[in-house]
Amino acid sequence: MAKVLFSVQYDVQPEMKDEYLKVVKELKTVLKKDGLDMYEVYEVKGKPNSYQEIYSFSSLEAYEAFDDSDDERLNILLTKLGEMTVDNTTKYSTLIRLSEE
Repeated sequence: MAKVLFSVQYDVQPEMKDEYLKVVKELKTVLKKDGLDMYEVYEVKGKPNSYQEIYSFSSLEAYEAFDDSDDERLNILLTKLGEMTVDNTTKYSTLIRLSEE
């Protein structure tokens, strides 16, 4: 089974930082899903209001199932996050672990 890391990096509008931190805290509680091993948020060193979310999935199937989620609360929170970001700063990465053969 290939483990998957998914990351999203973006800048948050400075005036929205407090609200952003509240949304991320709630997001952590909503993201307790099968197949999602870890969800963490980091602030980028030396770059104020720049954050990176890291998701770790147990398999490619779990990642794809998460991507197709119909969880209304999760979708609302992710939409809120999108509204707080600075335009054209969002970068996505999906990493698939090589086989350990």
